[in-house]
Amino acid sequence: MSKINQAADFRARHSETRLLILPNAWDACSAMLMHRLGAEAIATTSAGVAWALGYPDGDAVPIDLHAACIRQIARVVSCPVSADVEGGYSDDPRQAADNILRLVEAGAVGINLEDGRGSPDLLCRKIEAVKAAAARAGIDVFVNARTDVFLKNLAPDRPVEETLRRAIQYAAAGADGLFAPAVKSRDDIAALVIGQPLPLNVMAVPGLPPVTELSTLGVRRLSAGSAIAQKVWGVAQATAAQFLSDGSTDSLFADASTFASINAGFSKT
Repeated sequence: MSKINQAADFRARHSETRLLILPNAWDACSAMLMHRLGAEAIATTSAGVAWALGYPDGDAVPIDLHAACIRQIARVVSCPVSADVEGGYSDDPRQAADNILRLVEAGAVGINLEDGRGSPDLLCRKIEAVKAAAARAGIDVFVNARTDVFLKNLAPDRPVEETLRRAIQYAAAGADGLFAPAVKSRDDIAALVIGQPLPLNVMAVPGLPPVTELSTLGVRRLSAGSAIAQKVWGVAQATAAQFLSDGSTDSLFADASTFASINAGFSKT
C-alpha cells in the first residue's frame, strides 16, 4: 500500500464506529510482533522509543535517530504507522514542522503532537506548520493533538472545560484528532466526545472503562501508551535479576517465544 493510501486508510479508521486499538511499539521487532497479532495500525510510544535508543522521555531523542527508528518500523510492517513526536523537538513551529516532516518522509502517516505544559497557542502554530509542510510533501498527515490537562493536572478544578477549550482551538488549527491521556471517568469521557468536533483518543490507565463501553461512549481510539514497553521491561528485569542471582536457566524459557518464530517475522523484510 502506498503512503498516500496508508494515510487515507488511517484517517478513515477514525471515522468508523468500531474502536481503533493501538498497542504502541518502540522498535522494529515490537512493531512486527504487534502487526502479526492483528494491529490495524502501528503507533509508537515516545517513551519506549526514547528508552530503546538510550534517552529519557521528554523531547530528548535526536531527530536523526528517531527518523531511523520510524524507517525501520515502516520497513517491517505493511500497515499505517503513526509516530509520537512529543512536542516536535522544538519550540519553533517551523523547526518542529521540519523535524516532523523527517518522520513523515521516514514512513509515518500520522503523528501525536502534544502541548505538555506549554501554551495551547504554541501547539496551534505547530499544528498549522506541520499540516502545511506535509501538504507540500503530498501527504495528508493525521495530526492527533495531545493535551496534557488530565495527565499533568493542569486545571485541577475544571479539567473537562479546559480540555474542551483547547480541543476547539486545536481543531481550528487543523488537528484531526484529540488525545486526552489519563482521562478515565465515564462522565468526563462522554463530555469530551460530545463537547468538541474531533475523534477522541484515550490512553490505557488503571480504572479505564472496558472497550465496549468506550465504544458506546463514542471514543474512536484507544492507545496503550508506554504500558506495554513498561510491562516488557518489568518481565525482563525480573528474569535477568533471577538469572544474575542464581544462574537459573529453566526460568529463561518459561513463556518465551521461540527463536524461529521471532526470526521468521523478518524473513521477507
